[in-house]
Amino acid sequence: MSSALSHYDRFVHRHIGPSASDIPDMLSTIGVASVDELMEKTIPNAIRLERPLNLPAAKSEQEFLASLHETASKNIIAKSYIGMGYYGTHTPTVILRNILENPGWYTQYTPYQAEIAQGRLESLLNYQTMVIDLTGMEIANASLLDEATAAAEAMHLMHSLAKNHQHKLFVSDSVFLHTRDVLVTRCKPLNVEIVVGDASTFTVDDSFIGAIVQYPDCHGNINDYAALCRDAHAHGAMVCVVTDLLSLALLTPPGEFGADIAVGSAQRFGVPMGFGGPHAAFFATKEAFKRSIPGRIIGVSVDAQGNPALRMALQTREQHIKRDKATSNICTAQALLANISAMYAVYHGPKGIRSIAETIHARTRAVAAALRTMGCTVNDTFFDTLTVTPPAGVSVDALRSACEAAHINLRYDDARGTFGLSCDETTDSADLHHLLDVIASVLTPGTAALSPEAYLAQAAEAIPAFARRSSAYLTHPVFNAYHNEMDMTRYIKRLENKDLSLVHSMIALGSCTMKLNATTEMIPVTWPLFGSLHPFAPASQTEGYKEMFVGLEKALCEVTGFDAVSLQPNAGAQGEYAGLLVITAYHEHRGEGHRRVALIPSSAHGTNPASAVMAGMSVVVVASDARGYIDMNDLKAKVDQHKENLACLMVTYPSTHGVFEEHIREICDLIHENGGLVYMDGANMNAQVGLTSPRNIGADVCHLNLHKTFCIPHGGGGPGMGPICVTAALAPFLPGHSVVHLDGEHRTHAVSAAPWGSASILLISWAYISMMGGEGLTEATRMAILNANYIKARLDGHYDMLYTGTNGFCAHEMIVDLRAYKAVGVEAEDVAKRLMDYGFHAPTVSFPVPGTIMIEPTESEPRAELDRFCDALISIREEIRMLEMGMADPKDNVLKNAPHTQAVITADEWTHPYTRTQAAFPLPYVRAHKFWASVARVNNTIGDRTLICSCPPVSDYEMA
Repeated sequence: MSSALSHYDRFVHRHIGPSASDIPDMLSTIGVASVDELMEKTIPNAIRLERPLNLPAAKSEQEFLASLHETASKNIIAKSYIGMGYYGTHTPTVILRNILENPGWYTQYTPYQAEIAQGRLESLLNYQTMVIDLTGMEIANASLLDEATAAAEAMHLMHSLAKNHQHKLFVSDSVFLHTRDVLVTRCKPLNVEIVVGDASTFTVDDSFIGAIVQYPDCHGNINDYAALCRDAHAHGAMVCVVTDLLSLALLTPPGEFGADIAVGSAQRFGVPMGFGGPHAAFFATKEAFKRSIPGRIIGVSVDAQGNPALRMALQTREQHIKRDKATSNICTAQALLANISAMYAVYHGPKGIRSIAETIHARTRAVAAALRTMGCTVNDTFFDTLTVTPPAGVSVDALRSACEAAHINLRYDDARGTFGLSCDETTDSADLHHLLDVIASVLTPGTAALSPEAYLAQAAEAIPAFARRSSAYLTHPVFNAYHNEMDMTRYIKRLENKDLSLVHSMIALGSCTMKLNATTEMIPVTWPLFGSLHPFAPASQTEGYKEMFVGLEKALCEVTGFDAVSLQPNAGAQGEYAGLLVITAYHEHRGEGHRRVALIPSSAHGTNPASAVMAGMSVVVVASDARGYIDMNDLKAKVDQHKENLACLMVTYPSTHGVFEEHIREICDLIHENGGLVYMDGANMNAQVGLTSPRNIGADVCHLNLHKTFCIPHGGGGPGMGPICVTAALAPFLPGHSVVHLDGEHRTHAVSAAPWGSASILLISWAYISMMGGEGLTEATRMAILNANYIKARLDGHYDMLYTGTNGFCAHEMIVDLRAYKAVGVEAEDVAKRLMDYGFHAPTVSFPVPGTIMIEPTESEPRAELDRFCDALISIREEIRMLEMGMADPKDNVLKNAPHTQAVITADEWTHPYTRTQAAFPLPYVRAHKFWASVARVNNTIGDRTLICSCPPVSDYEMA
């Protein structure tokens, strides 16, 4: 820790919850004399680090922001016309301030507990409705990671529904190059053969699972795909259209010309480019495929009182149900960004969205007319994108030099001698004046370009008749009611008030690490010098980002003990997948491509086996013993059985059961001795940083959930980031990129659309590391373990703990066994819902063991909050005891009826055998800080049986 900083300047004391005066009492409750003793009795000595983390001294919040301003100033904001799926947009300030910069929205957890998540569920339902309306499809999910990933998920859906003889995928040569790159990555392990060609001449046959085309395409052309859709369907194949959501305000939607799937990005609906992300992708399809759609779907159901209620439907945590049979490993989304895009549509409404689209199109037509007068050849059909062939003898290099000197970024195809440009919402008349003047100085020197307005008068029609939209969209009242700021602000706040987030209370979710997302960490994300950069901007304009990447990569290498990092994976499951692809590439490079068996403990996250299968591996499950450790006898038997084909072991450390396995090095050595590698799932890194490391336990590669250990907020279900760290032997095989060159001898294809994934939110983790320093990061780990063991000690005697280490302690999380209470009719779900009455979000329910809850307090929670949480659980135990003693009705009791809404408590009639006070205010602190669930317990069965995943029809409002 920097000696120059006073105690009160040290960010570590803002981040960590327990005070110095509280720690002795907490230690006494636990039964140890010091934090050091607790660490010695919790973490095996054999894997402890021998030296402290070697990181730069911690900065104060003010020092960090000042230094980051200096870093940001090395970025250059040029006027971007690059397009390629990334566009300038205006984030309405009412949305910027009240959602993107509001911890009441960005610190929420994924809405698994629907009763305290109705606000963001409504917003995500708006998102789905917006996507369904604009694409003309029947069903949509609540967002995916990026456009390229969404296209890859479409391929997986096609593949899962294909017949045995179907093994080819047609990909149009006018699909964005980075999307094709990700498709190559995802098709190879499945042995799906990609056929790239011209969609206008492609002939479908019975060997194809489907076709993927772009609309408008990468050159800007608007193509008619109706015949392709008919031909594909005649041969049992499907068609996925990668499309621009804003263009569909003017263009015939894919659902109307026969497409089976429509995917794309909602980025230009109010979300900054952010040098690549995060942005919400969309995925829409036909209702016939609802059981195969990837990701999350928000559906409409009813609560216990018969009132409408929203919930996640169908695919909720499908990996944990299907595991190695899952067709997708997607376990997160881009909820925060989907909410921004949905609110953008709410704020502007159908007329506003159409006006924005028409203005962009008109300005593009003006540029096209101007370029034609300069002797250029330009595509005849387009929405916002032009591909331009300059007059003979004109050098594209000369144009590039002139434009970059003027801080204008165009697209260039050196092989074809063409350039391209895309207009967007931020392109104004002054921008076009400047653009045309610079282009004219190269193409027609000595001749000044006319004004864009003058060219518009002579601009030809650019949307062909078959592609002109005639159908209505965004007709629901929600898109037509909140167009002034007062209404919009109140609507956003009304939804926010329905959701429990970290601004209300601790969210003690095991494995999910819901720690402080400090304001100083969040502030730089919306700085224009980071938010306004295009991911494919020239390297000379992005030196600030490069400096941050280098610093972050070095820090993550130091924390993990590894040698190299890829920041590209933009979710934890994406990191798992990328890490397994690196392992596969390594084996193939050594002539051992037959090594395809992945050993996975039975306690692993469901995404582990799903990722392994997607990476082309065969999953072999390893049993756990009675302590929750990997069963060494079973592991040795499985290794011996599969040693010739062993690719890797996937292991979570500390284990998913919340303990440090003492034999971890022996386990890793056994895998290495038999030719395999060790992949460590980084979900529980919050118990490792500064005390041990993935390299120190013997792993070869790990992913890091930056939205867990390194403070990126969960955002109500995303964004996340899952970079991978690897040994020097694996470094040459890290993900590459088709548009931006990344150093590396044997780089594989991309796993995400942008070269550095969701680059703008890497700033959050960089801020956290910079302000904590090595000592602070280590202290955070120590306090996370202290807080967990304090909760465990306080709950001892009230609940049974399922697993502990040799000395009786847990790591940073614990599993509380509730299975015995089934005897009196109490399920883990009942405890989860009852906690809402006490003002808390439930811990992780029934994972990794059914009938349990997994608690992780993190280091950020102060003792007083830990005590409130423990008091609540102890009080709930007494409520269960009343059932055990026959002193409460087995069916009509506070647990089975939880949560109790304000409407239920204040109703004129009260028929329950317990009091309103027992229901709503079971402990004194609740009365002072009451959070009301906005709906009663949601009926999941009705929601799945009658799936509704868009806003209720207007007729429902008329009836009301």
